[in-house]
Amino acid sequence: MIFINKATYRKMINPIYRSTPYPFLKWAGGKTRLLPILQNEYMPIFTNNKIETYIEPFVGGGAVFFDIIKKFHVKNIYLSDINPEIAIAYMVIKVEVEKLISQLSEMSDYYLSLDKDERKVYYYDRRSEYNTFDKSKITRPYNSTWVKRAALTIFLNKTCFNGLYRLNKKKYQFNVPIGDYKEPRILEEKNLIAISKCLQSTNVSIESGDFSHILPYVNSKTFIYYDPPYRPISKTSNFTSYFSTFKDEDQHHLAKVFRKAHKMGAFQLLSVSDPTIFTEDPFFDNLYSDFNIKRVMAPRSISAKGESRKKIRELVVTSFA
Repeated sequence: MIFINKATYRKMINPIYRSTPYPFLKWAGGKTRLLPILQNEYMPIFTNNKIETYIEPFVGGGAVFFDIIKKFHVKNIYLSDINPEIAIAYMVIKVEVEKLISQLSEMSDYYLSLDKDERKVYYYDRRSEYNTFDKSKITRPYNSTWVKRAALTIFLNKTCFNGLYRLNKKKYQFNVPIGDYKEPRILEEKNLIAISKCLQSTNVSIESGDFSHILPYVNSKTFIYYDPPYRPISKTSNFTSYFSTFKDEDQHHLAKVFRKAHKMGAFQLLSVSDPTIFTEDPFFDNLYSDFNIKRVMAPRSISAKGESRKKIRELVVTSFA
């Protein structure tokens, strides 16, 4: 069993200690807390092999992506997420970061000038505005509404309860209540600019959709990191509701993609919650029984109940020794 101590974790999540670029969103299941363990897996692969393509089909906050691009030059990068708003945010940061910063600056300055009751009114007004957009899909081509959508995604993420992203299942309406933060870091201008430069300086493709679309880009010089929506390990940990219900059949489908990519020679790393921490449920042990599985302990970054952010156990699966 591998552990991450609290002092190391606090430094990793504090922007003061982090070099840009780093995740611009707080994200349920974000992998900042697991980076030291994940680095032990992917650092030797990138160091000892000529990796030309990096793929991350569940990019979310992008902790692993940002760490890799700070350390290695990769010719082609394919990022994707099943949540269209996340893909939109990345694309806006890439091509119109100054407009995004301008809108976030206006929101941040105004919000921070308000008292507690006024903040509630402003927050729920912005949430209602956000819910006028169809969050079930990306409307192509790129259009002027995307900057506003990206700004609202970031604003709500930084000011809502525990940084959760949750939609109701019928109408894709964002329904997370306001959080209780005195001085939320809504705008991190330096980091957004660094991310934009990074996305522009490399051949980065950003999409939203099903993870199986990655296979045409896979070969023996490919590294893939999978961070699928958590399979609930307790009654209060149902983070799969952050966008869509990722069911067991989807986990089986993902395992098939994992096996296909393995046969194509790709180096692969996958991290998931470990259901055996609460009950004898060898779901993932069975699903990836022919690959390497490690159990690791790390602090939970976001919990549906703020007081229950204790250490959790996760599985790290690799297709390489």
